Amino acid sequence: MAKKIEQKIVGYEVVNLDEQRKKAAKDEKNQIEDMHENVKRPEMLVGATYKIKTPQSEHALYVTINDMVLNHGTKHEVRQPFEIFINSKNMDHFQWVVALTRVMSAVFRKGGDVTFLVDEMKAVFDPQGGYFKPGGGGFMPSIVAEIGHALESHMKMIGLIKEEKMPAAQREMILAKRAEYDNLKGEAKGEDSGNFPADAKLCAKCVAKAVIIMDGCLTCLNCGDSKCG
Repeated sequence: MAKKIEQKIVGYEVVNLDEQRKKAAKDEKNQIEDMHENVKRPEMLVGATYKIKTPQSEHALYVTINDMVLNHGTKHEVRQPFEIFINSKNMDHFQWVVALTRVMSAVFRKGGDVTFLVDEMKAVFDPQGGYFKPGGGGFMPSIVAEIGHALESHMKMIGLIKEEKMPAAQREMILAKRAEYDNLKGEAKGEDSGNFPADAKLCAKCVAKAVIIMDGCLTCLNCGDSKCG
């Protein structure tokens, strides 16, 4: 709509829209709060508690991870792990549990990409041997590794780690391999039972006892990893 100028023009300025947009984006970025060690802890944090029950102890471990909500109420709102606590009636691991939680909490508060903790913890092996989780939950090389799995689940829940979905074609291939293997062995297990053949071996990639030999090829029925490509 045209606007009538009632006053005398005493000056003018050419507005660069691109520069204005860049300045606005820069100002918005400067207002985004990231995690750093000087972020003040509020009175209340949101979080979740994960139960870890191993066959190595009659008492369970309870892993609590609390998150800081940054940029609350904006499109940049994110949850970042801020602190971790581990509680158990079993006092055998008290010293290293306290040390582990303090170091992890310090790393959380430093900010940056903290997802590397998951891989580091999952790669810890107990020299006395690991264990299989009850109910076909896979092999755990150590208690620390299972804490790493709990941390991974939490980071997936809050969106720090994006869960990779298996391609439909690969999933169909795994189901076909499973059906063929069951027919050869005379087994008839449901597709969604979550159980793998009793003679399956441990998968080095997903640490599930789900590797079978079909046509001279090692194939994992859980993650699809195959030595034949």
